[in-house]
Amino acid sequence: MNQTLHLMKSRGFPHLRRRVLETLQVNLGYKCNQACFHCHVNSSPDRKEMMSGETIDDVIAFMRAAKVSSLDLTGGAPELNVEFRRLVTAARQLGVRVIDRCNLTILSEPGQEDLAAFLAAQQVEISASLPCYSQENVDKQRGEGVFERSIGGLKALNALGYGVPGSGLVLNLVFNPQGPKLPPPQEALEADYHRLLKENFGIVFNHLFTITNMPIQRFGSTLVSKGQFEGYMDLLVSAFQAHNLDSVMCRSLLSVDYLGYVYDCDFNQMLGLPLQHGDKPKTHLRELMAVDLAGKPIVVKDHCYGCTAGQGSSCGGALDGEGNRQAALAAAE
Repeated sequence: MNQTLHLMKSRGFPHLRRRVLETLQVNLGYKCNQACFHCHVNSSPDRKEMMSGETIDDVIAFMRAAKVSSLDLTGGAPELNVEFRRLVTAARQLGVRVIDRCNLTILSEPGQEDLAAFLAAQQVEISASLPCYSQENVDKQRGEGVFERSIGGLKALNALGYGVPGSGLVLNLVFNPQGPKLPPPQEALEADYHRLLKENFGIVFNHLFTITNMPIQRFGSTLVSKGQFEGYMDLLVSAFQAHNLDSVMCRSLLSVDYLGYVYDCDFNQMLGLPLQHGDKPKTHLRELMAVDLAGKPIVVKDHCYGCTAGQGSSCGGALDGEGNRQAALAAAE
């Protein structure tokens, strides 16, 4: 695995400061039933790192103390953590909106046959990876047979009401480009997804999120191996749009790793760039129970250009028109 942090030259990314915390994004572990080409976490079935029940207790306590509005669960495949359902249930009891970053194939894994029904019962919002509406492209990026299983997962979710207007069950899809290029315009691509998935498979969903591939972990290593890293960084820098700085997710999000240590975002977590707080090299979530992080500086490096290039990129897709998209999501709920 080629590391990329040392390649993050000082290209002058602007300084940023945090705002009021809204979203707690928790990585429940690196184990996954897939090993996707674009994965910035380097997840795979062989990974053993998983969040413990004790740290889950810290997450629940923090949600209660900080009164966060959203819990964003990621991995790996977050559902593989044995504490996943306990955490989801606790969050929903607190009135917290829960987002599950689901790879879809997990829904058909042995032992997960009732997972979709559980998510529906808890009214969990699903952000599901589907990097293309073409079987060839999806299987190339995510593994042979993944597209067929993903379509099966989407049909199962639709049958429960996910993505169906008026159901209150939100199903969003996530697109990642293949290779070192920026995503196409989100609005036009979403229209294509709606039309082709409906025509070919009878599948409906709420929104499509286009996300820029980050030059870190597995994707970054591949760029280095192919001699494409500097070219991709030049692309991100040249496409920088200053107006996207106002909407980047790190301003209102706190990322937690499987051990409970905190970062400004998931990408910083994968690069080993912890939140700056106090004089310790790392800060644990339990140390922030009564801390207001608003106004604190955000750790930035060159990879941050990935969130500000072109139409912008975040865990909620393109940053252009963010307010309109959030309003639409609220209406769907």
